Amino acid sequence: MRKVCLLITVLLLPALFSQGTAPVYKADVIIYGGTAAAVIAAVQVHKMGKSVIVVSPDKHLGGLSSGGLGFTDTGNKSVIGGLARDFYHRIWLHYQQPSAWNWQKPSEYGNKGQGTPAMDGAARTMWIFEPHVAEQVMEDYVRENNLVIYRGEWLNREQGVAKKAGKIQAITTLSGHTYSGKIFIDATYEGDLMAAAGVSYTVGREANATYGESWNGIQTGVLHHGHYFKQHISPYRIAGDSGSGLLPGVSAENPGEKGVADHRIQAYCFRLCLTDNAANRISFPKPIGYDAAKYELLGRVLDSGWNEVFNKFDLIPNHKTDVNNHGPFSMDNIGMNYDYPEGSYARRKEIIREHEAYQQGLLYFLANDPRVPAAIQARMKTWGLSADEFKDNGNWPHQLYIREARRMKGEFVMTEQTVVGKSEVPQSIGMGSYTLDAHNAQRYVKKDGFVQNEGDIGVDIKAPYKVAYGAILPHQQECSNLLVPVCVSASHIAYGSIRMEPVFMILGQSAATAAVLAIAENKAVQEVDYEKLKAQLLKDQQHLETGL
Repeated sequence: MRKVCLLITVLLLPALFSQGTAPVYKADVIIYGGTAAAVIAAVQVHKMGKSVIVVSPDKHLGGLSSGGLGFTDTGNKSVIGGLARDFYHRIWLHYQQPSAWNWQKPSEYGNKGQGTPAMDGAARTMWIFEPHVAEQVMEDYVRENNLVIYRGEWLNREQGVAKKAGKIQAITTLSGHTYSGKIFIDATYEGDLMAAAGVSYTVGREANATYGESWNGIQTGVLHHGHYFKQHISPYRIAGDSGSGLLPGVSAENPGEKGVADHRIQAYCFRLCLTDNAANRISFPKPIGYDAAKYELLGRVLDSGWNEVFNKFDLIPNHKTDVNNHGPFSMDNIGMNYDYPEGSYARRKEIIREHEAYQQGLLYFLANDPRVPAAIQARMKTWGLSADEFKDNGNWPHQLYIREARRMKGEFVMTEQTVVGKSEVPQSIGMGSYTLDAHNAQRYVKKDGFVQNEGDIGVDIKAPYKVAYGAILPHQQECSNLLVPVCVSASHIAYGSIRMEPVFMILGQSAATAAVLAIAENKAVQEVDYEKLKAQLLKDQQHLETGL
């Protein structure tokens, strides 16, 4: 009996080898990333009896799920199954404890964001939550499953992927640590492992003609969601004077023709956890280098009578909110992220700091600048940063919302037609249901001399759709032991629906299941027996089509 236990221990724990002075860690599956998809994938590998190591660049686990996006974009909740559903069930369990309600009575908040008993059966869910609660659930998964996590480990993107005969042998981080495995999973928002492994990918928007789509490419003249300038607003430093130069954030470039491909990507922002509870509130500080002129365009929008500042202050428990972008000039730092997907770590940090400064300055402007209407300013002063969130980061979210970066060009490309149900999706490994959703990609000057935003799309879909196994698979000749459940193979506009946190968790679990089956069968991930994969996913309560 002792010999069996010892064998299991050796099997499930990473082996540490010596290669000179640099350590080499070994497991069956190596997962790169600290997102919710990474954690869920690791849990699944462990549950299926294989060893796993998570190599996380991040200190905090959970990505956006624990980084401020507490007002979950769910779509049709009935198609969210498996460990993703378990995550939201655990959130519900947390809020059944009286100790969870330290700033608010449960009756005051009500049942917002909770699944109904008829829908959930015994496993009730809650889809709206505080960031620290989500992070605690992630850490519970780590503790309960004895997951091995190496944090603050950044892939050496230049020389850190060792491949042989189309297979990744090991990855090495900037610290010099090496991680060797049989199967690798890239669960980052950026797709850094995928790219460093030589897998094909794209950045930016395809032309509509590429896949026969309607909502891809440049979208000049399309006005969705209300995130555009509804009034004539001058973009010039001196209003109406084109010779005075453009205001900050307005591009001098030609926006391009509708439906044509370009390099631009939808805007990023931080999802802010603010509070109006005075005992837990930190007033918005004046950021270093603050310049009110950066918000002159917003001042002109407010002068025009626009008053929708608080329309995306979505309430979460304990007198807090998940703040998202809303309107023509808001939380999205439009056009300031183009370098991010391919940027060096140093360049990405610059972009992150710039986004942080932009949003901190925006908050300070709204709460303090005399340009802001008195009623809006008075209400803004009731809000502040939550003192009990992100306590090691100045109460600021630790994760920028990377809505889109690289997208793999894999064995199957999810397109607008697959999402809206006009073409068949083979070998389902999960389902999505959110609208075709993309944020603005540029702010430009129209021919009439006024400013406008471009790129915002919001198109409802009629029914949930399948996500193909081939969408997380590279072409076999490029890499035969890598799965990519976040930077999936999809067009820009299809990714606009797929890119939701519950779907990333679903695909993370399915990728992990395929990884274990590939190891068991000694096959490339592209050669996994789909019927066996399907059977295991259904056993683990994934939803692969409506009705199942």
